[in-house]
Amino acid sequence: MAQQVDVVICGGGSAGLCAGVWLARCGVSFQILERGTGPLENGQADGVQCRTVELFESFGLADALLKEAYHVTEITLWAPDSERRGGIRRTHFTSDKQRGLSHQPHVTLNQAAINRILTDEMEHASGRPCVEYGCEVLGVEVDGETARDPDQHCVTVRASKDGVERLYRAKYVLGSDGAHSIVRKSLGFQMVGDTTDAVWGVMDIYPRTSFPDIRRKVMVNSEAGNALIIPREGDYMIRIYIELKGAAGKDVTLDEIMRRARLILSPYTLEAAETVWWSAYSIGQRLADKFHQDYRVFLGGDACHTHSPKAGQGMNVSIQDGYNIGWKLAAVLRGRAGPEILETYVSERQKVAADLIDFDRRWSRLFSSTYRRENGVTSEQVHAQTVLHARFTSGMATRYEDSSIVSAAASEAALAANITVGMRFPSAEVIRHCDARETRMVLAMPADSRWHVVVFAGDIRERDALERLRNFSIGLESVIDAVTPPDADRDTVVNPLLILSSGHTETELDQVPPVFTPTVSKWRIKSLLKVFVDEEGYHSPHGHAYDIYGIDPGRGAVVIVRPDHYISKICSLADIGAVKDFFFGFMKRIEE
Repeated sequence: MAQQVDVVICGGGSAGLCAGVWLARCGVSFQILERGTGPLENGQADGVQCRTVELFESFGLADALLKEAYHVTEITLWAPDSERRGGIRRTHFTSDKQRGLSHQPHVTLNQAAINRILTDEMEHASGRPCVEYGCEVLGVEVDGETARDPDQHCVTVRASKDGVERLYRAKYVLGSDGAHSIVRKSLGFQMVGDTTDAVWGVMDIYPRTSFPDIRRKVMVNSEAGNALIIPREGDYMIRIYIELKGAAGKDVTLDEIMRRARLILSPYTLEAAETVWWSAYSIGQRLADKFHQDYRVFLGGDACHTHSPKAGQGMNVSIQDGYNIGWKLAAVLRGRAGPEILETYVSERQKVAADLIDFDRRWSRLFSSTYRRENGVTSEQVHAQTVLHARFTSGMATRYEDSSIVSAAASEAALAANITVGMRFPSAEVIRHCDARETRMVLAMPADSRWHVVVFAGDIRERDALERLRNFSIGLESVIDAVTPPDADRDTVVNPLLILSSGHTETELDQVPPVFTPTVSKWRIKSLLKVFVDEEGYHSPHGHAYDIYGIDPGRGAVVIVRPDHYISKICSLADIGAVKDFFFGFMKRIEE
């Protein structure tokens, strides 16, 4: 007999687990099927971009991540030493992260630990085990006749555990089952792209070495080949990627990887006190020709895009795939939005994957000694490219195009000149009005499926500013009432946030419209946690939030932010109609 569930996630990797966290938090029924006999233990991905750390912060998981991880602060570049044949010399020091790019660091932590953090949160939120280990997916089918009815469990998943076949019927399926995805193959989708002749080896080791930069991120270009060194969590382990010119991936041994590493780092010595994990691979860039079937089955992670690990993108983009689709599935299944919103997962993440593969082709060339030699690429040019592409490699370059939930064309972008519709909402330091606590805006915007309407009202001691805020608030309250169940807290669906330019001692909360101080919780207490001021704190410097966002306090601005912290729309406080048109364009009203 088939088990019925709203969402089946095929594959217990980072993409599926991240989507699972959203679903668990939102009370959606789901099941993850993972062919492995237990959680991942070692190896695989390790780089965690600034943007990914921000995602963990939105889940309240950043502390757990940062406590375990190695924090990447500096990069050094090494090149052949013209004065010592066969030797190498350091040519550049550079910061790993551009100033002001993110308040979170770039870190490294093995994928097993990342998955453990996500799994623990998912199972804590759901109150049950969510991953069925040792369960191999055999195939997925969509009933095209019933797929148009959003209430139908129109997807059948066949799986096997301990030799016994199982059937699952789901409304939606996420195929995040890796580069050899059974979901993708069963739907007849193809991976389009190529594999190069370049072979690289990778190993996690505890090194004994005389190389001075072993605890820095290092790019080495020597006459013997190229290497990338990345310190790992703890105080001693490193990961080292080694170019294996002329090698065939299937013939590579650990001894060969170590031999090449010693040649590249010569005259410095290197030996492994212990090898934790190693592998070899050919560089390839491939993209699935389709990302969905009837908008009922979706691909995510390596199931729909594969690339080299050089820029540390794989696990990060996979996590962000899951982060993107998780809240959208929850919105549809909870009746807050129509199924059309799921089309934006395909339009948004397919473009991100295509952009990533184009970038990876260019970036991988910089790690090829043959390409550098044939094209005269210097260490100065490598350094320049590393700095130039810092925004992309940190995960901050993503910009979603206009759709039902992104409205750049109809936005008044000049009102917030330093932020961009379709890109992530930066987190500025502000002071909470009710208790003068220094905080960041992102902490007032947790990943709990709510939309955020961030209102920059200026100085409400001025009569015009106060009147403008009051008029806007009346309209905002009507929007909130239209999309929020009558028995739910008023901030359940839309989270209104207010940032004033006047100091917290210069205004009183009773001047603030009640939409920003809703009565919430089982105790029916007025929430005072949604009003902030842009000023210097008792123990912190001025956050200059209005300046960071490029907003004139005299005019103010309204910024609508999605549950995944991407900016949907910018408008003026005088244009409440734009807010209504936006939300009513995709969100279900209560009377519907």
